[in-house]
Amino acid sequence: MVQSAFIKWLDKYFKGIVVKTVETLNGKPNEAALTYMFKTMLRKEFSITGKWETINTLNTRVSADVVAMDSSLPLKRRDSIKKASGDIPKIGMELWLNETQLTELDTLVATKVDDKIILAKLFQDLPRVITGVYELTERMFLEGLSTGLVSLTEDKNTGTLIRLDYGYLDENKFGVSILWDNTTAKPLDDLAAVLKKAKHTDGNTITDVYMDDITFDKFVKTNQVKEYFAFSIGFFGDKTIVPIPTQEKINAALKADNKYKFEIHIVDRTVIVEKRGKRTTVTPWSEGKVILTTSKEVGVLTYARLAEQNRPVEGVSYQTADEYILVSKYRNNSPLAEHTTSQARVVPVICNVEQIYLVDTKVVQA
Repeated sequence: MVQSAFIKWLDKYFKGIVVKTVETLNGKPNEAALTYMFKTMLRKEFSITGKWETINTLNTRVSADVVAMDSSLPLKRRDSIKKASGDIPKIGMELWLNETQLTELDTLVATKVDDKIILAKLFQDLPRVITGVYELTERMFLEGLSTGLVSLTEDKNTGTLIRLDYGYLDENKFGVSILWDNTTAKPLDDLAAVLKKAKHTDGNTITDVYMDDITFDKFVKTNQVKEYFAFSIGFFGDKTIVPIPTQEKINAALKADNKYKFEIHIVDRTVIVEKRGKRTTVTPWSEGKVILTTSKEVGVLTYARLAEQNRPVEGVSYQTADEYILVSKYRNNSPLAEHTTSQARVVPVICNVEQIYLVDTKVVQA
């Protein structure tokens, strides 16, 4: 690899375009833009060792004792600590401009067209390689949050396989009384049972509930939810014409009810995966899983420095995007091509699993 043939353009615009790309991707999305839940639900955290680690302390609030003057204090049992850890994986992707595209670029430069046209051609792959890192991170995060596990298998990943286990607690995993695809199901009762365990056993208050769009549709079509919503808006008409509530309307009813006080979030997200030139669509959230949390922040986005950041290759132009993504541009021959790459050592980590509850709506709990 050698220096880009368009080095003067890189020297002048590379850094600014990287910054602008990140700002655009992190900014307020328009209707066509993809959103990234990991950006709002994880805080960034740098790892010096190159490992991710989550230490979950099962902190149960225990009352102090009233003791007599001059007497010793009673010793209480320290809660257990569970630890999960592993190496932060390297992720990345590469795109290039071929000889035909480079010839077109040379023609644009020679005819002295507007700089914006040249920059659009030269840096057209930059947003894609940065977005590619975001897309994989979002995929891992949604899979991990909905199941407690991340498993990138050979059929859906090129390169090293990844498996992460966040250690979700068995005692915080629930089934349902009746499968939610049955209109006679009692989803509010199912969720109320989790709220009761969280509050009275664990001392936790549930504030947010996450489910996929298919599960939400089943939830609001059950007789129990429709009747609950009808009562909340003062509808006492024919039960056969009870309206099906929207997300906004059912949330308004639930948040106003002291029994629930939580907000439902619908996860409707797919990720396109390419392997050996073939593209497939992956739905990372596990269908039927409902996750209840005590906060919108559920963990950290742990990242580490790359070896190439410490030992940059001569002739390669580098920029860093969003603190942890190393973007590079360079030229190769045989065949001649201008490459744009991204790489990062980053992993989403779900923490405080003692405050996360999972309901599998496809499993009947005995």
